[in-house]
Amino acid sequence: MPTVLTDDQTRDLFARLSRTNHRFAAAYPGDRADRQPVHTVYGGAHLFTADTAARLGAAALRTLEGYAPDFAALGRALGFPGIETVPHALEDLDAIRERLRRDPEAVDREHRAAWLAHTVHQRVVAKLESEPVEDYRIDFEDGYGSRPDDEEDGHATVAALETARGLKQRTLPPFIGIRIKPLTEELRARAVRSLDLYVSTLLQHSGGVLPHGFVVTLAKVTVPEQVATLVEVLARLEQAHRLEPGALVIELMVETPQSVLGADGAPALPGLVAAAAGRCRGCHFGAYDYSAGLNITAAHQGLRHPACDFARSVMQVSLAGTGITLSDSSTMLMPVPPHHAEGGRSITGAQREENRRAVHGAWKAHYDDVRSSLRHGFYQGWDLHPGQLVTRYAAVYAFFLESRSEAAGRLRLFVERAAQATLLGSVFDDAATGQGLLNFFLRGINCGALTEEEALATGLTLEELRGRSFAKILDARRGGKR
Repeated sequence: MPTVLTDDQTRDLFARLSRTNHRFAAAYPGDRADRQPVHTVYGGAHLFTADTAARLGAAALRTLEGYAPDFAALGRALGFPGIETVPHALEDLDAIRERLRRDPEAVDREHRAAWLAHTVHQRVVAKLESEPVEDYRIDFEDGYGSRPDDEEDGHATVAALETARGLKQRTLPPFIGIRIKPLTEELRARAVRSLDLYVSTLLQHSGGVLPHGFVVTLAKVTVPEQVATLVEVLARLEQAHRLEPGALVIELMVETPQSVLGADGAPALPGLVAAAAGRCRGCHFGAYDYSAGLNITAAHQGLRHPACDFARSVMQVSLAGTGITLSDSSTMLMPVPPHHAEGGRSITGAQREENRRAVHGAWKAHYDDVRSSLRHGFYQGWDLHPGQLVTRYAAVYAFFLESRSEAAGRLRLFVERAAQATLLGSVFDDAATGQGLLNFFLRGINCGALTEEEALATGLTLEELRGRSFAKILDARRGGKR
């Protein structure tokens, strides 16, 4: 068919469009390729020690051993479908695994449930033994409270010394940071002083080195000026301690109505992130403070309240494609048994049963909350108690294991079609979908839900997986077939 527009007629149009497209690409680079933790554990600054992560892991293992000593017990507590009739021990789990690999549809519901529960239980135990906490936040805010200045000064100093000790002994989790008080009129000076004391003491005793994944979390943000002020404070700390500019990064707490929608009715998060001047790594939702700010009573506050659904949706829409990671909030029902042996006396059988029901009930509530977050695209959340580590990893691992086969098939087909299109000279412009499928396996491997061997069912090589880039996979495969 003949055309009427010449190159001269479209050159200026395309030049203007190109500038806009490049600005868009810079503003929306896509999801980060590096690791995102599946949770953040918060604990008061007065409680932190260099071995906190190991102690939390040991406590979580004791809870697991006491209330779900085998895979069937854990599966029943969490409501795995089909687990009700599975015995506590099966001799043929390896055979079930092989049948699932060859022909998943041929495996009946009971044996499928047994394999899932056994695999989840096994991997949860391994995780709690090797890396029980992925991210820890030393808290000077709600988990710490209001204390005399000299007391908070002391805790900021000791927490920094313990962080330096953990850095030297390699006992810190992969990600760590501090949460400071909000920069309100009443608390701004206290927030900045604790931050200065902590960072200065830490760097003095660590040889000027920050822990990997270190972050400063700002609570109860309401206006961009609070973020901008924190940025300036961090820049001055970097200059004073001869750190690289931008070394101190930020997470923002989304726990006020004003951090979701501004006074003009527009989403507030883009302005808050812009005020961070490139330092913002993530935004964390605080369901309970946010709900309270909407006059929702405590009895009805929770992760799955419709008001929280709205806030999380605004967070996702506002920050999709920007590379800012998102985290959901916490479950407040703790897996704590109500009865304890005292005075040398054992608890009764009825009390043991009450303890079991209490722990299992709290586990189920947390498990369901985490699964709900995952279904809605929030791959990180808060944990407040060592017993919640059990259900955090159980929920995450079950989620990835259940979806593994379907995701592997989709990614394998997607790679084949995309590589074929580029070989034939066709344009393939849906790399974001391919990267999303690849990210599923990268997330699963990072947290211990999936093994690299299981991810090879995608048809990718280990080198391609570890490269973490769908675009690079396509480029390499296209080049290899010329």
